Amino acid sequence: MFFMVDPRRIQIYTLLITMVYLTFFHVRRYANPFVDELDFTVALMTLTQKMSRFAFEYHDGTVRSYQSLTPTQKSLAIKSLPGILPYLSYNVGFLGLLAGPLCSFNDYQVFIHGEEKKRNPNVVVFKKLWLCCFLLAAHIILSDQFSVSNDPNNSVMYIFLELYLTAASRRPKYYFAWTLADVINNAAGFGYNGVLDYGEERWDLLSNLNILRIETATSFKMYIDNWNIQTAVWLKEVCYDRSPFNPLLSTFILSAAWHGVHPGYYFTFLTAVPVTLAARRVRQTIRPWFQHTSWSKLIYSLITWLCTQIAMSYTVAPFILLGLGPSLQLYRSLGFCLHIIPLVLLLILPNRKRHNTEEGSSKQPSCDRNYNHLKKET
Repeated sequence: MFFMVDPRRIQIYTLLITMVYLTFFHVRRYANPFVDELDFTVALMTLTQKMSRFAFEYHDGTVRSYQSLTPTQKSLAIKSLPGILPYLSYNVGFLGLLAGPLCSFNDYQVFIHGEEKKRNPNVVVFKKLWLCCFLLAAHIILSDQFSVSNDPNNSVMYIFLELYLTAASRRPKYYFAWTLADVINNAAGFGYNGVLDYGEERWDLLSNLNILRIETATSFKMYIDNWNIQTAVWLKEVCYDRSPFNPLLSTFILSAAWHGVHPGYYFTFLTAVPVTLAARRVRQTIRPWFQHTSWSKLIYSLITWLCTQIAMSYTVAPFILLGLGPSLQLYRSLGFCLHIIPLVLLLILPNRKRHNTEEGSSKQPSCDRNYNHLKKET
């Protein structure tokens, strides 16, 4: 593919072709859930991410001017077309074929060629394996304990509690899968991410989540930033940072299409748009009022944690229900409250311009950006 098309458009063609191919199998499985004994769409989802990410990084390295790139894009840019073997190794290597996690081509090459000094990862591997055992047990115990009943006689408070418990009981499944994928790569020596100030090695380059930050998130953005981290990196790199039309909406639509064709996916991600914008507006406007004393900060954190959990449980409910009918029935029973409230907040709260810079974003954990070779201390 890369030898036959215009490199100035290669990233767009690759993203479109891989997404169309993936969507075909999503539709096929949606129409006939039992058509295949093994669901291989997850592997295709990972392959879609890798191929499209490679194309965008190759475009950055060969077509765009160096001055037009952000620091992150400069570090990830692929400056020459690799051979077929490195390309296939990156895309279909067994370490990340079935469930990822996604990584950049440059990080993968650093690992393959052994261009980093690191100690034995056994301690980290054993810790994560113990965590996997705990998460698997939690999944087995909790996964069938809670569900969304859609009983019209339930009170609003009970429905929200039910939504929270249902969402919380589903999370260990993802925690387990992503942690296991991470530990498999760590055991092979992939995932080293430098050394902390007190000398401990970091093995979180490929980490796909931060459980503590998810469960204690005090903002919608904090929750999203720590959930499926590598997919968020991919969405930001191929869509959010480049979309000429409403980057947030474009990113959520791409995310929904990548996940599948169930109406619940689109309902969830479209609901997330006003919720995200409203949460951002509330944080910009109200947060400064609570930053004067430690008590006010604590009160703000508790309130925002509760609001975040309520908003997230409401937003992801269609993702769990999948169908359009059950999702509409649920939201109707709640009066579409968290669709209406964000829109009202966006109308009444002032819009303060954000001062987002690459320098500011560099304060985020480097595993959120995936540029291994910049942050290593060897």
